[in-house]
Amino acid sequence: ARDVRNDPLFLGRTGTYLGLPDEGAVAFISVPVRVQGEVVGVLSAYRPSEPEPSVEDDLRFLKIVAQNIGQTLRFYRLIATQQKRLADENRELKSALKQRSGFDRIVGSHKKMQDVYRTIEHVAGTRSTVLLLGESGTGKELVARAVHFNSPRADKPFVKVDCASLAESLLESELFGHERGAFTGAVADRKGRFEMADGGTLFLDEIGNVGPAVQAKLLRVLQDREFERVGGSRTLTADVRIIAATNRDLDAAVRAGTFREDLYYRLHVVPIVLPPLRDRAEDIPLLVDTFLQKFAVETGKPVAGIAPGVLDALTSYRWPGNVRELEHVIERMVIMSRSTVLDVKDMPPSLRAASRPAFIPAGTMTEAVRKVERGMIVQAMEEAGWVKARAAKRLGVTVRILAYKMGKYGISERGGEKDAGARHQARPA
Repeated sequence: ARDVRNDPLFLGRTGTYLGLPDEGAVAFISVPVRVQGEVVGVLSAYRPSEPEPSVEDDLRFLKIVAQNIGQTLRFYRLIATQQKRLADENRELKSALKQRSGFDRIVGSHKKMQDVYRTIEHVAGTRSTVLLLGESGTGKELVARAVHFNSPRADKPFVKVDCASLAESLLESELFGHERGAFTGAVADRKGRFEMADGGTLFLDEIGNVGPAVQAKLLRVLQDREFERVGGSRTLTADVRIIAATNRDLDAAVRAGTFREDLYYRLHVVPIVLPPLRDRAEDIPLLVDTFLQKFAVETGKPVAGIAPGVLDALTSYRWPGNVRELEHVIERMVIMSRSTVLDVKDMPPSLRAASRPAFIPAGTMTEAVRKVERGMIVQAMEEAGWVKARAAKRLGVTVRILAYKMGKYGISERGGEKDAGARHQARPA
């Protein structure tokens, strides 16, 4: 419209209303804004009909602007669609992760496992510190994930730190971060795991391996939720739930002075003891079935089941490596088997040897007793991680008697044999 004041469609639209001069014609220019051919808006402008530039020039200019707006809107639509797709995928992945990290991954119906499940249910909804106790391979990380993913923090980070795999100086930097120039190679500021886990859960695996310096800083975080990066002076805070785990006897470590008593009690708020597999042998068939299904899918091999003799061998074995060892054995058997039914010949040689029928040792009764005693001691020490106090408890003897018999039978501290001379000296005359 070249003059809105004289156009009935623009009745009442005066120059004063539009902020334009009171005299002269007022033109109205309008062009559509399109996105892929669809009209999504209108770009309009009022201007004096005269002087230059002409209305036609402004109309061409508005068309260019409208075209640019349309392209920008198209890009924003694409970005919004992509963000929605990513958000949906993220929700699906989190849901799948929550399911995989929940109770369904912890297999077992034994009474001791039922106690574990009940404790998880009670503690998951709180922010209390949890201490997981048990031998290696009993599933401590699975329990830690179950606690996290059944808690109000499930949508926040679950961050794991293996305290046994890092030297103390590196562990301190890993946990608390460092500032640029804090040490050789620190070329930039770096967040630690406490900052990464803010709002979520920090899983400290093998907490019993932590040295004195890091123990002191951990105690402060548990007490005050405050810490500083290595080489930094600024005090940081983090809202983090701590779940710690160890296969060590922390009570003994406290008595020995290698683990801080105050830190121990800060961690020992809700202890969860995971039983070794040998103490819940009735769960082995259920675990075997679970692992068979898992590795049949992963390897693409049809597995119908296992022979009766195999199950007998698996349930009678002591499993010093616990559930993790059983899982690895089943994986190996599925990979190596040429049949849909796993047979004894598919078992590892060590397991086949352990599953052979017991025999009466040859020789005199004294020699037979020596062989049996020595075998029991070696087995107990292996299962106890070569910690004499644990092994003695398993065998029902004192540490002093265990040490005497280890010397008597030539069993070294690290599981080997002493030299022949030492063995002869250890024997009573």
